[in-house]
Amino acid sequence: MGFGHFFVDRPIFASVISIVLMIIGGVALLNLPIAQYPEIAPPTISVTAQYPGANAETIAETVAAPLEQQINGVEGMIYMNSLATGDGQLQLTVTFAPGTNQDIAQVQVQNRVGQAEPRLPEAVRRNGVQVNKRSSDFLMVVNLISPKKTLDTVYMCRTTRR
Repeated sequence: MGFGHFFVDRPIFASVISIVLMIIGGVALLNLPIAQYPEIAPPTISVTAQYPGANAETIAETVAAPLEQQINGVEGMIYMNSLATGDGQLQLTVTFAPGTNQDIAQVQVQNRVGQAEPRLPEAVRRNGVQVNKRSSDFLMVVNLISPKKTLDTVYMCRTTRR
């Protein structure tokens, strides 16, 4: 009798073992010293605004440009990325150098957004501009490669084979 058949023949025993392992894993997860590891991903601040009825070009000229001009130069900032959509949404992401305090960075960006608000359209001011912390930290990323390229088709996702 094989190892797999033992658990197939005893489903209650297999369920109890899996529940016990899940509980042990949950307890172990709470005790992981993740906070002791250094930050890998840089902290980011997200600025979102809505301009109802405006297209992407209008948002880029009337909302994104004043915000970017005012936010540019915040202490510790590395770069900005903005995305204006056709449904009136603006998503501006400000990325800071690793090690920058995210709370202080959010306050600095919020102050700069406050300075830019008089230059924004009335509809945008009425809806408000939100400034939020955004986490892009990953606990783990797994990447499988084949050094001799012999198993690359095994590792590929079926939707990417064409």
